[in-house]
Amino acid sequence: MQPAVYILANRKHGTLYVGVTGNLAARVFQHRNNEVEGFTSKYGVHRLIWAEVHETMENAIVR
Repeated sequence: MQPAVYILANRKHGTLYVGVTGNLAARVFQHRNNEVEGFTSKYGVHRLIWAEVHETMENAIVR
């Protein structure tokens, strides 16, 4: 597990989504393929625009 906080966008100056995960690559794949119904699939928020890796999940959540 590699805890990370990340930001996705649907387009330039568009809708943003902030998330925390233990597996960034898998989570971005899920968002891009609309594997889970919700905010990102509804608004087409699929572009990873920023990510930051942390030592612990707690640190990622606090960030």
